[in-house]
Amino acid sequence: MSEWAPKRFWKSASAQAAEQGYGVFLDGRPVRTPAKAVLNVPSLAIAERIAREFDSQEERIDPRTMPFTRTANAAIDKVSIQHADVADMLAAYGDSDLLCYRADAPDGLVARQAAEWDPLLEWAAQTLGARLEARVGVMHVPQDPEALANLRRRVHELTEFEMAAFHDLVAISGSLIIGFAARAGARNIHDLWAISRVDEIWQQEQWGEDEEAKELAEHKNAAFLHANEFLRLLSAQTTR
Repeated sequence: MSEWAPKRFWKSASAQAAEQGYGVFLDGRPVRTPAKAVLNVPSLAIAERIAREFDSQEERIDPRTMPFTRTANAAIDKVSIQHADVADMLAAYGDSDLLCYRADAPDGLVARQAAEWDPLLEWAAQTLGARLEARVGVMHVPQDPEALANLRRRVHELTEFEMAAFHDLVAISGSLIIGFAARAGARNIHDLWAISRVDEIWQQEQWGEDEEAKELAEHKNAAFLHANEFLRLLSAQTTR
């Protein structure tokens, strides 16, 4: 695998108001996305995080240390031009949501799933107008079309920047409801992460923790927390 990486060519990065939202500038020149669009974001807080990521780069640029830049790039270069397709893909999680598919044994796991997952399903019914029903087993059983339509509408209402982060919350957890709960701040984000891993935690308790699985979980956790932070900073300031 090649170790080539582009060199840092700027002295300083800054976040500034732009014609549309806020931009990031390297020695006064606007940052552009991989598709050559100007990297403008709707939140000064996010622009400042991106500028901080550029300033933290040393001689070589390491994209792995630039999550805010990556998410903004995805919003501009991908989600903005495929908004409906991405929304439909995410909305489809509602019909096979992690929280709805339950074990039939052992009793301890069955009880834990119910204790951790039922409250979120009830929250979705009351807050999102979408009552999803739990099923035993892994065979797909369709959910109520009206509930799914309500969820689909809410996903389509997300902006491209919201959806770029929301995508990771849903895809990593396997749950559209967890994604909405994180966006709404309905539960602590660390609790939501643990709720998404009920099955894995149960297995670890029975058989011990695998180092490779632990490393993968840590990587996913970091991405999950980043997506939540991106959404939080979007809602903190969306206009000048």
